[in-house]
Amino acid sequence: MSYCVTLDVSVELVRFVARLLGAERRRVGTRRGTRVLTPFRQAVFGLARLRDRCDVERLGAGFGLSRATAYRYRDEFLWVLSDQAPDLQEAMERAKRSGVTHLILDGTVISCDRLEEVKISKKGREIDAWYAGKVRAFGGNLQALMDPNGLPLWVSDVLPGSVHDLTAARELVLAILWLYSKDMPVLADGGYIGAGCGVLTPVPQREDGIPLHADQRTYNKLLRGLRCLGERGFALLTERWKALEHVTASPRRITQLARAALVLVHFEHGLIS
Repeated sequence: MSYCVTLDVSVELVRFVARLLGAERRRVGTRRGTRVLTPFRQAVFGLARLRDRCDVERLGAGFGLSRATAYRYRDEFLWVLSDQAPDLQEAMERAKRSGVTHLILDGTVISCDRLEEVKISKKGREIDAWYAGKVRAFGGNLQALMDPNGLPLWVSDVLPGSVHDLTAARELVLAILWLYSKDMPVLADGGYIGAGCGVLTPVPQREDGIPLHADQRTYNKLLRGLRCLGERGFALLTERWKALEHVTASPRRITQLARAALVLVHFEHGLIS
């Protein structure tokens, strides 16, 4: 039995994705009339999957697709969209041209199924590479930069959940970030203490129990008030596009999913057209 569900995205967004899919078909030389779905219908199919995290095989059946074709159309949809996502330097240049006063750096763990991949911890023990201790679940570490209003500007490649935010930032972000930090300071939480490179973090509590100075407490309060808007960035990505709530495919696909969601967020907020 089939039933109808409303896809709560604008027609303009569907047309935007359809243009990208159509351009890809022309690039590879797909002959007209040889595909089961038009670019517009494939865009609806892909957006429905990303928006509602529904089963690919059952969703494809509703569009008249075989199991293999449904997965192939999904993969093509994600690849075409994620390819439009800006890299870090491009995102920083856009922010600089837009006159952004500061940026917000934050990380999150995208939930995923368990992956039997191990690594050696600092204590010399064998541990699950994709187990994130801070959420006590399996997932992938994803870093992102947000503008002062919490709109995500860039997302990183995914790293195993056991990787600390500071380690991930050093590997994926800080090498380029310092070039722009003079004009656009970066606000971050306590997990990034020691990052340097113009990254402003809270003053930690003293180990001897003596309260922080009033100036330091005021600084921390102001920093929290500005930085908290960064939480909106991940909400726009993961709550709007529910395929990121829990990934059942290889967790390394999180990178592609996050970048596809980022492009859609940029379109819906007028950053691209």
